[in-house]
Amino acid sequence: MSNPANIVSKLPNVGTTIFTVMSALASERGAVNLGQGFPDFNCDPALVQAVTGAMQDGLNQYPPMAGVQVLREAIAQKVKALYGYAYDPVSEITVTAGATQGVLTSVLCAVHAGDEVIVLEPAYDCYVPAIELAGGIPVFVQMTVDANGFSVPWDKVAAAVTPRTRMIMVNTPHNPTGTVLKAADIQALADIVRGTDILILSDEVYEHMVFDQQPHESLSRHPELAQRSFINSSFGKTYHVTGWKVGYVAAPAALIAEFRKVHQFNVFTVNTPVQYGLAAYMKNPAPYLDLPAFYQRKRDLFRDGLKNTRFKLLPSEGTYFQCVEYGAISDLPEAEFSKWLTTEIGVAAIPVSAFYNTPKESGIVRFCFAKKDETLQLALDRLARL
Repeated sequence: MSNPANIVSKLPNVGTTIFTVMSALASERGAVNLGQGFPDFNCDPALVQAVTGAMQDGLNQYPPMAGVQVLREAIAQKVKALYGYAYDPVSEITVTAGATQGVLTSVLCAVHAGDEVIVLEPAYDCYVPAIELAGGIPVFVQMTVDANGFSVPWDKVAAAVTPRTRMIMVNTPHNPTGTVLKAADIQALADIVRGTDILILSDEVYEHMVFDQQPHESLSRHPELAQRSFINSSFGKTYHVTGWKVGYVAAPAALIAEFRKVHQFNVFTVNTPVQYGLAAYMKNPAPYLDLPAFYQRKRDLFRDGLKNTRFKLLPSEGTYFQCVEYGAISDLPEAEFSKWLTTEIGVAAIPVSAFYNTPKESGIVRFCFAKKDETLQLALDRLARL
């Protein structure tokens, strides 16, 4: 007899994510979890009050499929004020169930079987599964790394383009490396796609975490690129509410029209009172305008403490991540070193090799500094043993 449970996997290479593995190990060993990227502190009580107020006002039924209008208007106003690009809140912005859903839906609506999608490695772990679910073919270009950190070899990106290239994925500020794209990077990307039908998926969930007075080079700053880009962002990252899973995608009307065809069937719409609460909270821009200074202070506190160890610090230009080389401490592979660090030193990290399709050993791990000061200090006290 046939076995109906004998399903052929659409993602045969996907197992339990490294984030789940390391968080479980950290919990088991009582380690300070600087692995998975989420804050261990609360959001602004005013945001909770705004969502609670929406619930109490009876805003608890289905919202419009694309998101409540007042939130889409607030998003459009923010983008226009920060980056100068005017998205139509009616036809060019869709509220999503987190940025991961935004990434998946952007790919599913635009990538067909056999299309190629260029992915810059190391890459966040949801990119390649999205491409594979769409029947696309990921084409990997590895970032270079030297004493100045990671950078994109745009000549290799250009060489990877073929007539079947449908999309290029970029991520700035970049997880896991903490680098940010500069004006020269944006120009190089524009030169590659100009005169083609190539689309861009720009993952900008850390847009409000760019340090040292650098600008965030959102693709919405650049009309030539904005006209072919799905731009993803995340309220969870910006407002310290990762568990709420609310984000948005901004794109030209023709792209959003296709995006919504998929969106309405893979999620339909997003939590109503949270949307109204976010819209009310966004009337005050200070929380996101002040975020770079908030996280830069934590970055500097953490980096200063790491100077007492044998780790070699790579630049952290944005995000809430710090990458370090550990070659002076151990010659273990990255995954094994991360487990050793968790079990023996009591601090969890994530191996950067996990962000490659075929794990690449560079002797680098990633820490998350989106933690209370006392959490960071406890981790630093333990890491001082190194």
